Amino acid sequence: MRGPASRMIGHLVFSEVNDAVAAGSVLCLPMGSIEQHGPHLPLDTDSVIAEALTRRIVARWGDEHDLWQLPAVPIGLSREHAWAPGTLSLTVTGMAAYLRDLALELVRALPARNLLIVNGHGGNRGILEAVTREMGDCGLHIATLHLGAMMSPDTAAHVPEIHAGKDETSVMLALAPELVRRDALAALNPAPGGDTTQALVLDPAVSYPWSSDDPRLSASGVMGDPRGASAAHGEMLIARVVEGAGAVMQRLKDNAATERRG
Repeated sequence: MRGPASRMIGHLVFSEVNDAVAAGSVLCLPMGSIEQHGPHLPLDTDSVIAEALTRRIVARWGDEHDLWQLPAVPIGLSREHAWAPGTLSLTVTGMAAYLRDLALELVRALPARNLLIVNGHGGNRGILEAVTREMGDCGLHIATLHLGAMMSPDTAAHVPEIHAGKDETSVMLALAPELVRRDALAALNPAPGGDTTQALVLDPAVSYPWSSDDPRLSASGVMGDPRGASAAHGEMLIARVVEGAGAVMQRLKDNAATERRG
């Protein structure tokens, strides 16, 4: 017998776990950050988006793929925003240890062996790509869905959507409009042009330890152009992510089946 219709792991009582969750179930882990998002978006923007989109993914695909939502990881790697008051960041070693411990605990406590990480912060990507390989040694089949790349795939735009620009602001207007400072939004200017951003942030051949207070990259901590943001645009982006998650889920399960046969 299944537990609550919400499909939140935390809403189960312990005696329901083994009946509700199976080895083929997919655990969905939202990951966010606490960091500056310009003068118009709150510090927890990435966490708000990651949790809300995970809920929508679970609502859309939960029955088909047997999804269960885990509590969010609210703080990630945010050293590129450390200049701003309120930004919190784990260390690389601390976050790696946390993720490895979490993997061991998921395997110990729950029957499910599939994990979808729904990552709302671009700065988490590098460590997730490295550490999830080790997390797989615990017996988990893992995929990571990077929300920023799904929402803003065009990195060749004149002003690339990197941080707190039109796309991210639009998603917040759709999900949590009460948290968007519209007066500050109206006064914003676009970030500098994309040439420097392409060279310092997006060049696949070279990486630099950039910071979002670099005036060559950002304006008021924003890397993008939030002008023209709207809830309607946000809903379009959300729909793109939610529908695209179905193929990711299927591929995760196909990978798991292949690994079991191997």
